[in-house]
Amino acid sequence: MSWFNRFSNLFRRENVDEELDEELQFHLDARTRDNLNAGMNAEAAQHDARRRFGNATLAKERAHEMNIVISIETIRRDLRFALRSLLKSPGFTTVALLTLALGVGANTAVFSLINGLLLRPLPVPHAEQLAVLRGVEGAPDPDDYDFCAPFFRNLENRHEVFSEVFAYNGGMLQVKGQSRNENVPGMLVSGQFFPAMETAPLLGRYLTPQDDQPGGGPAALSVVISEDFWNNWFNRAPDVVGRTTVIANTPFTVVGVMPKRFIGADVTQRPEIYAPLSAEPIIDAPRNHIEDGINAWWLIVGARLKPGINMAQANAALLTVSNPILHEAGAADASFIAEKEKGHFHFVAEPGSKGYTYARFLFRKPLVAMFAMCGGILLLACLNLASLLMARGVARQRELATRLAMGATRRCVIQQLLTESLVIALLGTTAGLAAAPLVSHSLAALAENGWTEMRLDTSLDLRVFVFAALIAVVSSILIGLVPALQATAGNLNDHIKEGQQARPAFERRKILPRALMATEVAVALTLVVGAGLLATSLVRLFKSGVGFDPKGLVNIAFKMDKQQLEGDALMRLYQQLGDGLSHQPGVKSVSFESIVPLSHRGWNASYLVPGEDKHLIYMNAVAPAYFATMRIPFHQGRDFLWSDTNASGLKIILNQSAANKFFPGQNAVGRQIVNPRKMSYDVVAVVADSKYLDLRAPAAPIGYMPIQQEEQAKPSLTAVVRIEGPHGSLAMAASALAARLAPTVPAPVVTDMDDVMRKSVSTERMMALLALFFAGCALLVTAIGLYGTLAYATARRTSEIGIRMALGARRAGVVAMMLRENVLVAAVGTGAGLIAAVLVSRALASFLYKTSPGDPSVLVCSVAALVFIASAASILPALRAARIDPMRALRNE
Repeated sequence: MSWFNRFSNLFRRENVDEELDEELQFHLDARTRDNLNAGMNAEAAQHDARRRFGNATLAKERAHEMNIVISIETIRRDLRFALRSLLKSPGFTTVALLTLALGVGANTAVFSLINGLLLRPLPVPHAEQLAVLRGVEGAPDPDDYDFCAPFFRNLENRHEVFSEVFAYNGGMLQVKGQSRNENVPGMLVSGQFFPAMETAPLLGRYLTPQDDQPGGGPAALSVVISEDFWNNWFNRAPDVVGRTTVIANTPFTVVGVMPKRFIGADVTQRPEIYAPLSAEPIIDAPRNHIEDGINAWWLIVGARLKPGINMAQANAALLTVSNPILHEAGAADASFIAEKEKGHFHFVAEPGSKGYTYARFLFRKPLVAMFAMCGGILLLACLNLASLLMARGVARQRELATRLAMGATRRCVIQQLLTESLVIALLGTTAGLAAAPLVSHSLAALAENGWTEMRLDTSLDLRVFVFAALIAVVSSILIGLVPALQATAGNLNDHIKEGQQARPAFERRKILPRALMATEVAVALTLVVGAGLLATSLVRLFKSGVGFDPKGLVNIAFKMDKQQLEGDALMRLYQQLGDGLSHQPGVKSVSFESIVPLSHRGWNASYLVPGEDKHLIYMNAVAPAYFATMRIPFHQGRDFLWSDTNASGLKIILNQSAANKFFPGQNAVGRQIVNPRKMSYDVVAVVADSKYLDLRAPAAPIGYMPIQQEEQAKPSLTAVVRIEGPHGSLAMAASALAARLAPTVPAPVVTDMDDVMRKSVSTERMMALLALFFAGCALLVTAIGLYGTLAYATARRTSEIGIRMALGARRAGVVAMMLRENVLVAAVGTGAGLIAAVLVSRALASFLYKTSPGDPSVLVCSVAALVFIASAASILPALRAARIDPMRALRNE
């Protein structure tokens, strides 16, 4: 029969059934006539014809297989039956879907975050041709991606293997608004940046090498803006090209608008303005990274490969030009060249289809660890459902035996049971996909917490849907195959005899269900131990002490580098700002600082005691009352005064670690230290140690100088405010105060020290919170599994329990008998889980702070939590078994 006829039979099933009935009846009538001709009576002839012909229904089904496209018809039939079967068991279906949705949703959400940060290519044409360049020296380091301007400008002109070489640097730009300057996310880009991105502008043109010249190109200083900036600042005016916007008090001409889909070369940034790299001295004034040359490493460099050039060829070409570029860029500093050559410095190209972002180094390992935990949750959900399906298969034994007795093959029954598993997996995956965006957005917000410049795109794309589809297929196999094989195994007569009230001895010999539950308990305990270790580490990290009192501490950052005042005049402005803030309600004290502790920002410098070796210490510029406001104790000496200016002599305050470095075992106050430029500083005090860069690092040696002696002409300082009560009104007061005293500066950014501390441990905090969430899910899924399997066991053994109670068994004995089923499983699973947890938790060692992977307190608490959950999940079915009425159970039997 042709495939066309087979396919057309799908749409004429009733006609095909009539034709088959007529054909079957024809064969029966022919056999009956032969029997009559052989001398049989009518009744015997019909009986013999039916006996010889066999199962008419089975023959009809086999004929259907010959006449109909098997896969489509069978799938349609099995799906319909599976849906009816699941609807008849709403409790089981609900638990199954919620369990799987939990596992799939968590996995998809974390995968969405991994996809957005680590996997998704830049939305530009031919992204696979992009490369990211590094300057390698010794061991690999994230700082290898930072370039100085001389290195880049030399690479920019070399096109042996690259069609374009570009550089960029993202940050905040001060743009003149209606009433004051505003901070707008922007990016400085070189002239070949947009040609390398190959994305056409929405309006106008993009920046070219002619624009990346000192003073600008033919149209003077030019910028390209994003579609969002065009919408928000120019109200989508069609004549925006040619208009002017003022950046850093300098007019720039808008020459183009980029479409919304264009995000630049960093997936975590959303620049609204693209300015030429050559305008950096204007935009970053009074700083000038271009003029600083090899002393300023601030650029990320990328390139586009020429057609037909691979990465190996690009690296071979870079290796040949590395030394000439090094010598040309560092011609004025022989020691710089010697140091780089000693480390075998050379340029390297890496695949750049995904662009470059520092966040990858920050979150790659935590995300991989979280993904592994998500895999544990999915495995837990699959084990749980497999256990429940095995128990359900035993309860359906009579139904399956009847189908086999009526002629269904084992393959057909297994196929049907797998179809039910597939339906559960598909529905659970759909529910998980529906919840994934909300969860992934929450994860992104957790990762972005405190990192105002970071934007993580967790939207669903084809890669996420393929991942979810793969989960659905794998889950359906994991949760359905073993229960289906077990439910259809054994002798058909035994299945029919056992029926729904299967013999306890036979059931007790089935080890597989218990092994699955024990594995589930072990996986759950491993997740709980991991979560306990991360949470304990985070608590100990917060309790490790920072050397100052963060409670009630608020930071107000002022951006002063684009206003007109400098030197003593600027210091008087800071004094006025401090006086104004000190009169706000609830404010106890106010001071200023250059570096906010625990902000991951640092400033270090070398000093020495005359006649001794130099030491590298961290530095901060602070105002009077800083140590009182921070509550950092004085050990010796005095605080800074507003009269501590350059004219009064250079002053410095050391913390205890720095004092011990310079003057071990001696009194540091009244002594002097000297910087490499032979400038001498009088030590006026020694204060207690405090943490500097981040919470995890130990207290470092720190030197404090007065803000009046800051070398920068226009330092942007942060007000440190000690306040009692909420600080919501303080932000408005600070903004109004700044608008009155310094109308051109942007509104100050207000954060409390708790936010800074959370940002300092953002990766540890994210991992601990997610791990605790996954541990809670693991305990919940395990409780559902233990409850479900014991509930099914109770239902199967109703008659046995009734007989035992009729013969005098006590209710307490029945409860203990039923509990033993789960106690043994939980005990074996706990033992295996402890071993697995100790081994697996070693992978978390790099994330832990003063916490060993085998911390006894964590292990004991984790086991206690699992025992409590297992007991709570087991007691209800056991109590239900003890309430069985013996007479009713025997009557049902």
